[in-house]
Formats: sequence, C-alpha cells, structure tokens
Amino acid sequence: MQNIRPAAVAGLFYPGEADALTRDVRAMLAAARPNKLIPKALIAPHAGYIYSGPVAASAYAVLKDIAPRIRRVVLLGPTHRVAVHGLALPGADAFATPLGIVQVDAAAAQAIARLPQVKVSQQAHAQEHSLEVQLPFLQAVLPDFKLLPLAVGMATPEEVAEVLEALWGGDETLIVVSSDLSHYLPYDTARQVDASSTQGILALKHPLSHEQACGATPINGLILAARRHHLTPHLLDLRNSGDTAGPRDGVVGYASFAFTEKETGRVH
Repeated sequence: MQNIRPAAVAGLFYPGEADALTRDVRAMLAAARPNKLIPKALIAPHAGYIYSGPVAASAYAVLKDIAPRIRRVVLLGPTHRVAVHGLALPGADAFATPLGIVQVDAAAAQAIARLPQVKVSQQAHAQEHSLEVQLPFLQAVLPDFKLLPLAVGMATPEEVAEVLEALWGGDETLIVVSSDLSHYLPYDTARQVDASSTQGILALKHPLSHEQACGATPINGLILAARRHHLTPHLLDLRNSGDTAGPRDGVVGYASFAFTEKETGRVH
C-alpha cells in the first residue's frame, strides 16, 4: 500500500474541487504571455492562487512546447512550519492533489540519500504549502512525470547546489524553485526591493537574503548551479499582491523566471 502525502491546502490556497481547480489553472495558463524559451529551471511563487497564481502561470506556460519530454521534476521550496537542517525528502511514495496522484521518484531520492545534508522528514512536508501549490500547475502542463520534492531548511548554497548537481540529468529533468519575494512592505517600497532582488537573480548574484525572498536558500543554490552550467536567467513576470488581489499597505512580491541553456535556449 502506497504512503501518499494528502493535499494540505486544497480549498485554502487553491480550489479544493477538481473541476474548479482545472478551470482556474487553465485560465491562468491561457492568460500568460506566450514565450518560446526552453527552460532547464524555473522559479515560481507559492501564495494563494488569487494572489500569485497568474505569476506562477507565467512560468509554467513556458513548458508548453517541451512538456512531453519532461519526465522528472525536482521541486525545492522553503519550509514555513517545521525547522529542518538541510534538505528534507518527504518519506512518501506520492503526493495527492484534487487533480490526482503524483508519484515520487524513488530512484532519484535514493541517488541523493547518501548526501549528509539530505534528510527524511514527513513532518516538514505534512503542512508545507510551498511545494504543494506548484503541483496542480505541473499536473496541468506535463502529461507524465515523477516528482522529487525537497523541503529546504537551514542549508548553504553549496549544499543545495550539490543536490541539484546529483539530480541534474538531461532534457528529461526540470528544476523548479518555489519562492515569493519581499513580505508585507508598502507597495512602492516592495517594488523597489523586488526590482533589486530580480536584478540580482538575473545577474546570477548571490546570496539573496530571506528578507528579499522566502525561498532564498534554494534560489541561492540554483544560482550557483546555473553559473556552473552556464544557464541564462530570464524574467517572465514581476508583480505583487497589490497588483493582483490585495491591498497596497503591506504586499508580498512575486516573480517568475526561466533559466535556459545556451545551446537550446529557444524554440525556433
């Protein structure tokens, strides 16, 4: 019998009913600006869909032309509820959402289990939304894939990059980092801070601080790996909750990025 991690934030961060969820995700993907990039890695936000869903959709819409070849998604997101040293595997065989079951890539998990910074923590994954909210988008755009979900806690950029290196693979492997940007700043201040953070990512500069991005740790690891593999980052969307569905006195920033390889960066 499979050990399935059930959806924890369905009905809260996104619709809990499959038809409504499918309708919302498809609408956001359809509204995203067309783009011919071929990404090896993405950064996408993880707030409630009413706030950050359109920005996340800008990342996942880029996968349209390469979706059939992606068979494994390495998904990294920060821990919000449970403290973790290193990077935590879920100790589960699959993740569930209202759209169905996503199998965890057991072989990939085994490949990194030997690394000292990799742990297993069901508790870290049980209520964590940063990974879960990405899954309906992945289920909507990818026909057949396995998932390697990692809840990232206290770790160095080098430790994250070492895990990414072990899982890098080829065209079949997509890396997704889940992160929002600044939190609860006034609208104009947030725009300035997020613009600066965005420029740092585009220049492959690290470290970002956790005041700049809640997923700074996995982003910093991705930046290191992107340098080593000569990836080029592209900004797809940059907004905040004051632009989408919230008030402007205290906003949360959202951005989506695609990282491409030089030789295969665009669909022609």
